Amino acid sequence: MATLNSRTGKVNGPLWGHGAEDWADIQEGTLAPVFDRVLEKASVGQGTKYLDVGCGSGMAISKAEAKGAFAAGLDASQALLDIAGSRSPDAELHLGDLEDLPFDDKRFDVVTSFNSLQYAGNPLAALKEAKRVMCTQGTIAIVTWSPPEMMEVSSLIGAIKHLLPPAPPDAPGPFALSEAKSLRAFASAAGLLTMEIFDISAPWIYPDKDTGLRGLGSSGVAARAAANSSIEAVEDAHASALAPFRQIDGSYRIEASLRCLLARLP
Repeated sequence: MATLNSRTGKVNGPLWGHGAEDWADIQEGTLAPVFDRVLEKASVGQGTKYLDVGCGSGMAISKAEAKGAFAAGLDASQALLDIAGSRSPDAELHLGDLEDLPFDDKRFDVVTSFNSLQYAGNPLAALKEAKRVMCTQGTIAIVTWSPPEMMEVSSLIGAIKHLLPPAPPDAPGPFALSEAKSLRAFASAAGLLTMEIFDISAPWIYPDKDTGLRGLGSSGVAARAAANSSIEAVEDAHASALAPFRQIDGSYRIEASLRCLLARLP
């Protein structure tokens, strides 16, 4: 069980919920290829008991339900959960912290975390909680960014770093688990056995600049940067970072890649 000061849901929830509709309509869609590949690799199908921790606006849950799974999710943002609930009325959705999951032991066949565990107040405690609720023969999928040198989108992820308040010395960055060695060590520390690590291409594609700025501005990181500086400063930084990726037709395409570790109990 995580200590109270390691939980960050009350802080992260409002940040990630500030642009919930733009996140759901624009930015979450960039992860669609990742959701599809991970659900396939984890054999999510008819009757699978599935949990997505840090489920956001619920695209992975809706995709799992379309395969016949019984789905559940947890997130820190009520605004995002409201959208997830509208997409998947039959899913069991909870507001809370990754370090304290409101589910019984050994309940789920597949547990996924799409770019969420590294942002928990205590990432290892959060992973151990995911392990606790996974059944003996189950699978956990930990998804994080691929190493920054592998993708163009790292320039966008870092575009507003200078607008953020100073981070604590031990705060994990967005690429804290990107190296395969670090990802394996993280799984091992929770008592999990790595089965496979693979990368998934998931380019960020926007039809125009305005859509791109809305999508980029919908993240919790952007909200924190805006609170520390201004919305205008965040938009200016994002616009400058987007500029090199403008296509002839006015759209934008930025290559991105996410890394997935599949693990099970030893």
